[in-house]
Amino acid sequence: MDLDDLRKAVENAGYDVAAANTSGAGKNAQLIVPGMGSDHCAGIVRESLQRLEGIESIKTNIASHKVHVVMTDAGPSVEQLKQAVEKAGYDVAQASSEAAEDEAEKDADIEDAYLNQALKRLWIAGIPTTLIMVLMIPHMFWKPIPGYLLIVALLAFPVVFLYGGAATHKSTWRSLTNRTFNMDVLISMGSVPPYLIGLAGFFVTMTSFIEMAATIMTFHLLGRYLEAKAKGRASQAIRKLLTLGAKTARVERDGQEQEVPVKELQPGDIMVIRPGDKVPTDGEVVEGESHLDESIATGESVPVYKSPGDTVIGATINKEGRLRVKATKVGGDTFLSQVIKLVEQAQGSRVPIQEFADRMTGRFVPIVILIALASFAVWFVAADSLRPILAWGADFLPWVDQTATTPVLATLAAIAVLVIACPCALGLATPTALMVGSGIGAERGILIRSGEAIQTFKDVKVMVLDKTGTITRGEPKLTEVVTANNVTEQQLLQWAATVENASEHPIARAIVEGARERQVSPGEVKEFRSTGARGVSGKVDGALVLIGNRKLLNEEGVSGLEALDEDLDSLEGRGRTAVLVAVDGKACGIVAVADTIKEESVAAIRGMHELGLHVVMITGDNERAARAVAEEVGIDEVQAGVLPEGKVDAIRQLQKKHGNHVAMVGDGINDAPALKQANVGIAIGAGADVAIEAADVTLVRGELTGVVEAMHLSRATFGKIVQNLIWASAYNVAAIPIAAVGLLHPMIGVIAMTVSSLSVIGNSILLKRVKLSVDK
Repeated sequence: MDLDDLRKAVENAGYDVAAANTSGAGKNAQLIVPGMGSDHCAGIVRESLQRLEGIESIKTNIASHKVHVVMTDAGPSVEQLKQAVEKAGYDVAQASSEAAEDEAEKDADIEDAYLNQALKRLWIAGIPTTLIMVLMIPHMFWKPIPGYLLIVALLAFPVVFLYGGAATHKSTWRSLTNRTFNMDVLISMGSVPPYLIGLAGFFVTMTSFIEMAATIMTFHLLGRYLEAKAKGRASQAIRKLLTLGAKTARVERDGQEQEVPVKELQPGDIMVIRPGDKVPTDGEVVEGESHLDESIATGESVPVYKSPGDTVIGATINKEGRLRVKATKVGGDTFLSQVIKLVEQAQGSRVPIQEFADRMTGRFVPIVILIALASFAVWFVAADSLRPILAWGADFLPWVDQTATTPVLATLAAIAVLVIACPCALGLATPTALMVGSGIGAERGILIRSGEAIQTFKDVKVMVLDKTGTITRGEPKLTEVVTANNVTEQQLLQWAATVENASEHPIARAIVEGARERQVSPGEVKEFRSTGARGVSGKVDGALVLIGNRKLLNEEGVSGLEALDEDLDSLEGRGRTAVLVAVDGKACGIVAVADTIKEESVAAIRGMHELGLHVVMITGDNERAARAVAEEVGIDEVQAGVLPEGKVDAIRQLQKKHGNHVAMVGDGINDAPALKQANVGIAIGAGADVAIEAADVTLVRGELTGVVEAMHLSRATFGKIVQNLIWASAYNVAAIPIAAVGLLHPMIGVIAMTVSSLSVIGNSILLKRVKLSVDK
């Protein structure tokens, strides 16, 4: 299968494809179908493509109008795919095979072109229709205009049949010949028959429907334009992300600085980033110090300090110092590119609740056509019996004409049913909410992979937290210093830091860094010796300093340990790693080290409780240390001493106890099996190091409060989806009977249909008002 076949398949489904490109080795292809504006449209495209042999999977993205197709080696060609989509009534545009970032930018350009095209069609239809309305009023209420019917027919013809309605009728024809019934079928049936019926006025005296045909088509085009514009607002997160990256980079080549396009960067290039510059791509600082504004990646407004060895993220902004950065990731591998892909993936995903709506809309159009035909037949046969309804409606509905002839009433009822029942709003209900919700999340460093995760997340009852790196910082820090035998704190730290400075153990590093923070610098140690996990020793200014656990100091015959027993028990009871210090055989004090709790952990867990969650901590640490942390932050349940492989079983047990409503927060790498086992896996990390492929939800900022924000966002997004589906369904259920009994004029119906779709989009945009921040 080649690219042209894919394009034709989408066009056979009745949708235009603005661009199509291959997505790597194998039988993969991508098409852009601008006319695929709802889940109903996407379903028609998928149905048309699935009829081809050799199709493995089809993914449609309403937000970006993309269709991703995976095929077997013996599958159809791209040209066959293109034909399949065209038969369903949708056009496919030209193919493209540019790099990922260029594709994204080109997609945005295509959307702009599609919006401009919709506006142009609206103007071409709107001007003649306006002239028709201007002529119709004096003709009906003042004085008949000579040749009025001919003038109106000529003005309406290009609106209904040429540039205004040609694309709609083309889509309808493809759809009907492919037996897929897209929503354009209803518009064609609501505009073409009235125009043709109106021509009968040249031969017999009758009411003209030509004005109605032009008006229906014009309002349909107005609705398409307004929907495209509103959806552009709803999906602006992708466009905003596309504008963040730098266009050029200053690199060192051949001993000189050169400015090159970002797309020409290669891993290993040394980039020079001056104050105020955007970082061109992900990399590692090799020289210089500065603060970088990483708010676009993490949502955190406070600039982050960077020095040699630190990683930087492309599109972040250098605030002050000059940096030399080695490029590590380029093109589609960068953090920003991954975020764009993830947001697109979320926007194009499906929510389980949408399956019902899909089944309903799949059968909706043919049912509506049958209802319209039945309405016509009933009015034609029993108009006199139904006229009392018109008499009742005429009291408060100015467009109801109870004096109209039977054929006119039958035609009005049938056309009104066709135009009012278009299920556009139902098709927009889910994708527009996902567009806005995923965009809000991306701006705040919350990346939700799918609509299914959003629906599942809202029902979570148990939140499982890993301890190290999630609740705590994941790195030991000096917390307390206890002295004995008239030794000062400064002297004790001097001895401990000097000896530990020769060790690479994490606890030793914490003691040395803690001493430096207290303005104590390590000295010179001699005869340094390590005794494995028990401790270290060395001579400082001629004195033998021994640092280690109680067992080591007892073996070495240290005296005075009894005086420190109470402090030692207290520190260990609070989860500290307590290290005894002895000098020349006498106990001099204790230095305590602990993995400190993140500042936001208490507020985050309080927020989880406010959401009604049962919070569980699962950790490999010992029971006493785990309990100490749990009590400090307010954890409900603790499971300590659980190895990584045991966390999966622990999650399963919680799922049996609490039902399938368990979410887990972990680092996204070491906890990957448990994250997958949980009903919702949440990876918590920071910047470019985050494993965004490891979970259903990724918190880029690395703060536990993001879990609460993500859950608020999930509940709000799903709530909007439900609101949209209820409104759209209720609208159609209520509107069709009103139209069928003759109380709804077709022109009012097409306006109401447009308003319904716009109201769904507007309701989704209101998500931006949701408060997500957690009080700390």
